[in-house]
Amino acid sequence: LDLEAIPPFDYAHEHFGYRDRLSQPVIEGTGMEPTPGSGPPIKPGEFFLGYPDEEGPAAALPQPEILSRNGSYVAYLRMQEHVGAFRDFLRAHGETPEQQELIAAKLMGRWRSGAPLVLAPDKDDPKLGADSQRSNDFNYAKMDPHGYGCPLGAHIRRMNPRDTAANMNRRKMIRRGGTYGPPLPEGVPDDGIERGIAAFVGCASLVRQFEFAMNVWTNDPNFHELGNERDPIFGTQDGTFDMTIPKRPIRKKIIGLPAFTTIRGGAYFFLPGIKALRYLGSLSDGV
Repeated sequence: LDLEAIPPFDYAHEHFGYRDRLSQPVIEGTGMEPTPGSGPPIKPGEFFLGYPDEEGPAAALPQPEILSRNGSYVAYLRMQEHVGAFRDFLRAHGETPEQQELIAAKLMGRWRSGAPLVLAPDKDDPKLGADSQRSNDFNYAKMDPHGYGCPLGAHIRRMNPRDTAANMNRRKMIRRGGTYGPPLPEGVPDDGIERGIAAFVGCASLVRQFEFAMNVWTNDPNFHELGNERDPIFGTQDGTFDMTIPKRPIRKKIIGLPAFTTIRGGAYFFLPGIKALRYLGSLSDGV
């Protein structure tokens, strides 16, 4: 994995060109301060076993406790990005480069610079995208309830509904990862080489956090009562699902989205705490 920025930018981004690592939860007790708009620090029990979570005291630990305490469940996901198909789609639905960039922003919910559509609905603002103190300082229920800025089905609005969903603090996860495969230069047709994202997602409950996000937020066609839509970027697409872009006076609907990504592999792991690793290391051979 190449955990550094891939060309041509000097900041972390994935192969479609979107700025990455923009929104991460802050864990209570670490001393870190959340960026504006990111919400309060999250109880450590949402990520690590043996600690209080957002609902109250620590839940019972799996046995033996010496192995489970301070541990975390990790989901690994290897997702191929079809960069050539993505660029072809933008050209087919946008007559000018400016229109193509707007469509790319509507699919994601942010311009490729990282600037959110809620704060920059009509034109990219790279300075906003690069400013961590401003780029997450927004909500949906009050600032964009109908999705005229950020569509209701856009990727970031599905994966982090913010103030439009209940129990959000019980759904948050820690994501780390990077890209794999070489970048596809602009203007070059698809070369057949696999490239994409490899992500490691940490949480205290794979079912309540990771699987909920993948099954409901990503792939539920009726998310936000949209009817026949999945996440336009990461959702499982087969040409039968659509994308609605609210506009005045008439909304725009893109019929039959192609697949821009394909999950190539994944696995679930348990990541032990340091004490558990020391305990395992102390065991004699054959025990």
